[in-house]
Amino acid sequence: MQKVLVMGGTGVMGAHLVPQLINLGFKVDVVSLEHKESTNPNLRYFKCDIKDENNLKILLKNEYNAIVDFMIYGTEEFKNKCDLFLNNTDQYIYLSSYRVYADAKGFITENTPRLLDVSTDTHYLASDDYSLHKARGEDKLIASGKTNWTIVRPTITYSNQRIQLTCLEGNTIINRSRLGKPVVVSKDAMKARTTMTWGGDVAKMISRLVLNKSAMGEAYTTATAEHHTWTEIAEYYKELIGLKYVEVNTDEFLSIKSDEPYDNYRWKVIYDRVYDRMIDNTKILNAAGMKQSELMPLYDGLKRELANLPQNIFASMEYSNRMDEFLIKKGLL
Repeated sequence: MQKVLVMGGTGVMGAHLVPQLINLGFKVDVVSLEHKESTNPNLRYFKCDIKDENNLKILLKNEYNAIVDFMIYGTEEFKNKCDLFLNNTDQYIYLSSYRVYADAKGFITENTPRLLDVSTDTHYLASDDYSLHKARGEDKLIASGKTNWTIVRPTITYSNQRIQLTCLEGNTIINRSRLGKPVVVSKDAMKARTTMTWGGDVAKMISRLVLNKSAMGEAYTTATAEHHTWTEIAEYYKELIGLKYVEVNTDEFLSIKSDEPYDNYRWKVIYDRVYDRMIDNTKILNAAGMKQSELMPLYDGLKRELANLPQNIFASMEYSNRMDEFLIKKGLL
């Protein structure tokens, strides 16, 4: 049996990917920081810190046919690991992000210019923001001289482990909803169109790329073609969990989260969430042998995942308190 290593295999995408790979007949090893047991002889879990290069080298002695990597590395960290991955497997699947794309003014394809290549914002380019270090990781693979890699660029991927509204994470959304308190959102972002794709669909797409010869040396945006404004998505949350929201200008929204003039949260808002993010997913559907009609509609997927939320969800009280202070000051709470 061909062996696949999934690094970070218990997260939003990995948790769906592992059973897909098992069903396709692969022997799968999963690495995460969580302790898990398996009753399937073709599935093993390893609890270890894969960021430790000694642990990684020991693991790679298992001679995997493919590696699917959901880990997050800074630019320099990935430079040090890239050749190690490429030299120890037949295919290395690198998790990038749709956030690498610049403002497309229309549908995004895999050939849409990247922010790293076209931005003139010196503060942004001097950072190692997620959208930049993912693009720099792509460049490292391309410059390697090898082609045994595949880049995947998921859009916002949701499951009961991760729910989002613009830049707000599920822990904030769910906790404030349960308390009957509104969340504060950026008015500019709420007007933008976005693409949210169910984790099970993204996993299925990735599974079809594993050891697919036509996927070598290629990049794919793993996404549905369905898109909505953030306002439409907020109204889904309102119907499904009673969420209330207050729209403010973007600078006010950013001031609630941080007092820093330049940080990754700001870049996430102004270089992604206020952009229209509509995806032409023709390339990945063709490679995966899938049809758009097979993919989970957003409303149905959110309804399903919100119905399966854990009872106890940890949320940052500091952020929630700052949101309360802002709303009180504005006379909105």
